Amino acid sequence: MTTLEIKDLHVTVETETGVKEILRGVDLTVRSGETHAIMGPNGSGKSTLAYSVAGHPKYTITSGSVTLDGEDVLEMGVDERAQAGLFLAMQYPVEVPGVTVSNFLRTAKTAIDGEAPKLRHWVKDVKEAMTSLRMDSSFAERNVNEGFSGGEKKRHEILQMELLSPKIAILDETDSGLDVDALKVVSEGVNRVKASSDIGVMLITHYTRILRYITPDHVHVFIDGKVAESGGPELAERLENEGYDRYLTAQV
Repeated sequence: MTTLEIKDLHVTVETETGVKEILRGVDLTVRSGETHAIMGPNGSGKSTLAYSVAGHPKYTITSGSVTLDGEDVLEMGVDERAQAGLFLAMQYPVEVPGVTVSNFLRTAKTAIDGEAPKLRHWVKDVKEAMTSLRMDSSFAERNVNEGFSGGEKKRHEILQMELLSPKIAILDETDSGLDVDALKVVSEGVNRVKASSDIGVMLITHYTRILRYITPDHVHVFIDGKVAESGGPELAERLENEGYDRYLTAQV
């Protein structure tokens, strides 16, 4: 059983007008086999949580703790966090000119496992995963995210997740920019990985539409850098009908 535990996390970021506190005491625990939907309006701190856990240097953690199976995540480098089993699917995946998808994936797998995967099995695994995500085989020889459509970028993120086999996956607005067909394919990919590996998932989203395909065990509403409410799938249904107004009104 893998456990990611976030306790009283406070995070600041440098802005043009000075230091701004984004996260104001976040408590969250994600275990193997669980899907946690993190929902909230723009600017509520959802993506800041994702990037802070992953180790983005833009964000400064002023207090609190993040542990993975009892190990201090905040003392780890970005690569060490990946090796420990954390995975981040980015909202805006970056381009890596000159590096093909196939080389990128095999290099990442080697870095995480500490040894290169056996080529014959690796090629088979990559082809099967790409087929499941309805990605043409020529995709493997394209440069990472260069000229990719929004849907291709998000499928590539899920391809990475499937092949790298993390313990905890943080999916930052994986549904943004996807049409209905691409959303279904990406969601099926997440469900397939969960079913085969018992991975824990932190799914960050504005909208409930992806939750029609990926059923959360827990839903957390983020407002102004804190968890304002937690519940089950029924909380997402309520947000679909009511939105976030009642939380925002309560702050005024």
